[in-house]
Amino acid sequence: MAEPNTTNNEATDSVDTKKSQHPDAPGYRSSDLYSYKDLHKFQDAPYDYEGNNNGEAVGTLVDVSRHSNMDENGNGKPKMSVMDTAKSKALRPFIIISSSYLLFTITDGAIRMIVLLHAYNKNFSALEVAIMFTLYELAGVFTNLAAGFMGAKWGIRFTLVFGLTLQLVSYGLLFGWQDDWTKEQAIIYVTFAQMFAGVAKDLTKLGGKTVTKLVTPEEKETQLFKLVSFITGWKNSLKGVGYFLGSALLQVNYELALSVMMGLVALAMPWAILGLDTELGTAKKSNAKWHDVFKLDNHNLNVLSLARLFLFASRDFWFEVPLPFFLRSPNCDGLGTQVCTVDDDCGGGAICTPFEGGERLDDIMMMGNSTCQSINTGGGCGGLGLDRVIVGAFLGGYIILYGQVQSWTPQLVTGPLNQTPPNKLVEILWGVINCLPTLVMAIVLTWSSAFEEYELTAMTVWMIVMIVTFAIIFAINSSIHSFLVVNYAKSEKVAVSVGFYYMSNALGRLFGTLGSGILFTYVGDDLGEYAGNDAVAGLAACMLAGTLSSLLAAFITVFIEDQKAGLRCGPCVLVKGEEEEEEDGQEGTETNEDAEQSPATTTNGSFPTSNGT
Repeated sequence: MAEPNTTNNEATDSVDTKKSQHPDAPGYRSSDLYSYKDLHKFQDAPYDYEGNNNGEAVGTLVDVSRHSNMDENGNGKPKMSVMDTAKSKALRPFIIISSSYLLFTITDGAIRMIVLLHAYNKNFSALEVAIMFTLYELAGVFTNLAAGFMGAKWGIRFTLVFGLTLQLVSYGLLFGWQDDWTKEQAIIYVTFAQMFAGVAKDLTKLGGKTVTKLVTPEEKETQLFKLVSFITGWKNSLKGVGYFLGSALLQVNYELALSVMMGLVALAMPWAILGLDTELGTAKKSNAKWHDVFKLDNHNLNVLSLARLFLFASRDFWFEVPLPFFLRSPNCDGLGTQVCTVDDDCGGGAICTPFEGGERLDDIMMMGNSTCQSINTGGGCGGLGLDRVIVGAFLGGYIILYGQVQSWTPQLVTGPLNQTPPNKLVEILWGVINCLPTLVMAIVLTWSSAFEEYELTAMTVWMIVMIVTFAIIFAINSSIHSFLVVNYAKSEKVAVSVGFYYMSNALGRLFGTLGSGILFTYVGDDLGEYAGNDAVAGLAACMLAGTLSSLLAAFITVFIEDQKAGLRCGPCVLVKGEEEEEEDGQEGTETNEDAEQSPATTTNGSFPTSNGT
């Protein structure tokens, strides 16, 4: 007799009760399989674009049974080819939106590298470059709140096209950056130009992050779900490609780098304009009001949001500005004293310039010669002296690794460790672990002989190990956070649930970026006009600030009310959950009842105590 089939109605009915269920969770059935792997990426979907704008933040949990090879009677159907799947009407909005977002993501990563490395060569300090990114980050605070409302009212096509247009505006304005401007003029102009890129990022993200909500195909083909997983799995990593591509093109020409990126944005525009319905994503019911965004009545979500602020600050205290400055800065030895004829005589990160003289005898003797000096004295000295392409490869490699680890965290980390689904105790554990790479690096930068004696190979190895380790641990933390926000916000109005959370995310990046600019610029001894400040001491201070920020994020997480499941590390129970404690209590009660039924007496006639003494 054939086994009974699970119908689609049964699978659909299970959606409400199994939204955050993982295959390892109790009560899991194969017919209720959902894409837990991709949960973290789309957890900030601000609206239910299936027409259910009921305020449920259901993330990206996709009912695989709806896309299986079985019809409603359980009979098999031939699989569709990848090309046939891509042509599916049900998947067409997904392909257009996801492709546009992927192209945009590359340009979003590139613009940071183009601006930062171009400013470095123009002798801007770390603080001055950090200021250039303030409006970019600040725009994310307000756009995260407004984008959802705009999408619900005017649809995804409007927000996507508007975001792509603003990205073109931002890149177009950067063509106007003139070499003869004062630093103040350049900072104001570039900061204003990047504001549009910050708004564009979050408007475009609205469509990209909600794209799986649009995959509601009539065809029930496994290929549909496979294609969704394939495209979304690489989304986060493409920003790293943008980091590398932007720096590589900048090595050729500044205008070329801007032009290529504008071409990628323009490539996505026609498909977004012509291929999407104007009604796609519009709300079918009344949406949350503006004043609802600032209602702080979800305790767990608010605490998590504050922790998120310091978690992302822990990265940006050293990553966005100090790290590329350090990687570019030259060896301090010989700057201002070594005679040269060409730039190659000075080593990486330094240039050969005519000596401008001084009042000392040594200075007078140097008149008429050229000496080595840092390309950017505002960036200090003591770093690796790498070319811009290699700097882009360092940062791009971090982003790519971060994206891939984040994708596979449930399968490779929290699942095998029995920490799926995660709770606050899991995040506290990994939050504390997140402190270790930056703490170790701060100690190494300060006291290691490799950095004191400028052992370039050892310094490079230390930097690579630190970057890789932090990327892995930070990705795990980010993945856990992304699950928790969905878990805590699943029954709230969308704007109320995610508004403060993503505002905190942007504020954390802003706080870390500005703080890093101050620390890297002003910490460390001044080594002269040809060398600048000690970049090693500046980076060490930034690493220490990142460590403290990580600790603060972990400490804040303690105040979340979510420890019912306890904490495990593989087979070991680190903290018992409430259910386990209740079971232990019941076992203890049964033991005492048995003892009362057949009491054993001691020589003095008393009953033994519970520990058997």
